[in-house]
Amino acid sequence: MGLVNIDDALHDQLRRASGLTCRSINAQATYWMRIGMLAELNPTLTFNEILAREMQAAGVEAGAPGEWAVGC
Repeated sequence: MGLVNIDDALHDQLRRASGLTCRSINAQATYWMRIGMLAELNPTLTFNEILAREMQAAGVEAGAPGEWAVGC
């Protein structure tokens, strides 16, 4: 495990996004890095296609829209 040095503006964006997505700042940074890595490895896929593949690989099944809840 190591430290990553990022500029203040990006850190501010991480902080704001982490609050919105109910993740810690570190978890949000990890998520962005993972999605970015997957996008580079799969340049023909859209973000939604990458996310769908990751969800499927994790065994996540979408429920009916009425079952969805928003919030932390």
